[in-house]
Amino acid sequence: MVKYILKRIGAAIFTIFVAATITFFIMNLVPGDPFMSEKAPSEAVLKALNEKYGLDKPLIVQYKNYIVNLLHGDFGVSYKLQKNRQIVDIIKESFPVSAKLGAYSILFAIVVGIPLGCVAAFKRNKWQDNVIRVLATMGISIPGFVVATTTMILFSVRMKWLPTSGLNTPAHYILPVFTLSFYPMCYIARLMRSSMLEALSQDYIRTARAKGMNGFIITFKHALRNSLIPVITYLGPLVAYTITGAFVVEKVFNIAGLGRYFVKAIGNRDYMVIMGTTIFLAAFIIIMNLVCDLLYKVVDPRIKLGDE
Repeated sequence: MVKYILKRIGAAIFTIFVAATITFFIMNLVPGDPFMSEKAPSEAVLKALNEKYGLDKPLIVQYKNYIVNLLHGDFGVSYKLQKNRQIVDIIKESFPVSAKLGAYSILFAIVVGIPLGCVAAFKRNKWQDNVIRVLATMGISIPGFVVATTTMILFSVRMKWLPTSGLNTPAHYILPVFTLSFYPMCYIARLMRSSMLEALSQDYIRTARAKGMNGFIITFKHALRNSLIPVITYLGPLVAYTITGAFVVEKVFNIAGLGRYFVKAIGNRDYMVIMGTTIFLAAFIIIMNLVCDLLYKVVDPRIKLGDE
């Protein structure tokens, strides 16, 4: 298992390097200049700014300097969004907000999605199953920004029950968390239903039924554990969806998280902020995928990892 973990860490480092390289060159292919604005600066000012940030050097030299600084934990500084501020400081300030929102959303999606899938499997082809399947299909089909605007109009503008922006109180979390978790909750419910139905057809479940064991206990105790493996597989993409989906949610609900800074950086052509946040999020997602792989062993000790 140790050898497997070391291999995965090596692969993760290489993947982050590739992501950093691709991001760097894509940013430099984007037309325009990060220092251009409605009031264009003079040629002398542009020359001075390019010299200050090393943008006057050949592209390959800029790339080498960026990778070297990256290896030392230096993501560079913001050109425009928060001028001359270290991107590491921006990430330290804003990512905890996004992480907290994402953690609540993932927790809500799992806590609600798994029981819904179990109930749908337990009540197969009954009205409960039909309602859950319709809800899950709707949740997968409706875009996140539609859920965000609809819930905001309904519960904030018309009913005036919930606040619309920020995360100042627990009530502020309700709409953003529901919006961000609605799609994964519905997807987990569908995934859990199909996995649970497969588990319920196994021989050990038939044996338990033949012994007269209660159907509810069979579903939620014996079949549940083996049915969780597809859900754990989905946790990696779920983290990726939650982080990237939070960009839209943070923009709609005016939340000062990393996603809002990323969107602003794109609008302001603050390339260093875009590259820094992209590489940071890529590294975070890769690490979470590794954690999900290791969770397989916890759920089912029979699973072999690597050279075991």
